[in-house]
Amino acid sequence: MPEKISRREMLACGLAGAALLAGRTLPAASTSKEAPASPPRPDRSASAPTSPVAILRCESFEPKVFRAALDKSFDLIGGIKPLVVNKTVTIKINMTGMEWRPVFNLPAEQTYQTQPDTLAALCAILNDAGAKRIVIVESLYWAVPLEKTLGEHGFNIAAIQSAGGNKVVFEDTRNRGSWPQYGRLKVPWGGFIYPAFDFNQWYEKTDVFVSLAKLKNHACGGVTGAVKNLFGIAPCSIYGNAAPGEDALQHRTSMFHDGKKAVPEGHPAELQHSVPRDALHRVPNIVADIFGARPVDLGIVEGVRTIKGGEGWWNRGIALIEPKVLLAGRNGVCTDAVATAVMGYDPQAPHNTQPFPGDNHLRLLASVGIGTNDIKRIEIAGLPLDKAVVPFGPNPAAKG
Repeated sequence: MPEKISRREMLACGLAGAALLAGRTLPAASTSKEAPASPPRPDRSASAPTSPVAILRCESFEPKVFRAALDKSFDLIGGIKPLVVNKTVTIKINMTGMEWRPVFNLPAEQTYQTQPDTLAALCAILNDAGAKRIVIVESLYWAVPLEKTLGEHGFNIAAIQSAGGNKVVFEDTRNRGSWPQYGRLKVPWGGFIYPAFDFNQWYEKTDVFVSLAKLKNHACGGVTGAVKNLFGIAPCSIYGNAAPGEDALQHRTSMFHDGKKAVPEGHPAELQHSVPRDALHRVPNIVADIFGARPVDLGIVEGVRTIKGGEGWWNRGIALIEPKVLLAGRNGVCTDAVATAVMGYDPQAPHNTQPFPGDNHLRLLASVGIGTNDIKRIEIAGLPLDKAVVPFGPNPAAKG
């Protein structure tokens, strides 16, 4: 174990995760404002729903190559038009990090974030399929419009608008944004840590919700995919370190990772629960709660080029990897289960077992019947799983 905790580790798991990795004891958070605990619940893993997942080989981000793979993946899971025609479709991209630093001489959007051409290709497909409106969302840490920030970091906004038939809307969902109030979405099983969340209303009002995720490890969650990508939809204005306030621009470590900060008055309070107050356990449980409150209608996991060993430049032990795969599925848990297997891991791995340094969020979601994480129960279309596996190896970020 290292004697000092680096800034990178603090960014990766928050101060609580860093303290855990260093073998330190965390102070218990006050429970005076916590909501009552949910009653005991049966394990529904064996009957959790299953849905087909497509795996395609995708050799590059070149627009024609990527679009062809994405088109085929949608065909293999039942087609995209019936899902999106005449609908508002909201796409959650993955622009993780408070600083978007390059790694391995490649920019962030070429390695650990959503690659711009993949977003343009998806918008083009949605437009061709008859989507009424396309909304691009992410929660960032800058008080400037989302499209301006993206445009300054390698995204051709005009090309994305053109691809989407000039009906693309961008919104930073770090606060209520263009809406007069927040939308409250409840966790259907009562929640592991939170019974409900207040989100920017695009997550409530949209007809179709898409997670455009990156295939990679995560220091606290083990793996990043369509499910973990949704951790970022919780607004910093409510759940951030500087909350409450519409202009709050800090991350969510004090509340979500460390459990040291209470939810502001007027928003759903944390439950009474037995989840340890450290990032390696809280984060996966909160990921499960968020996904339960706002599940995706379509999960896309891009693994053309990515990193292993963590989710961003701040993780120690990261390395560049090019699996050259693309996955898509209608059930986010099933999609991520297959993605986890493509990485060479067992999506049913017990808690605290590689690649999961704490709780396995896929296992949690299966247990409450959101989707199966049992590969044997999932129909895999396209590239056979054994031909798609690119082992990511042990997750260095999970070791401390």
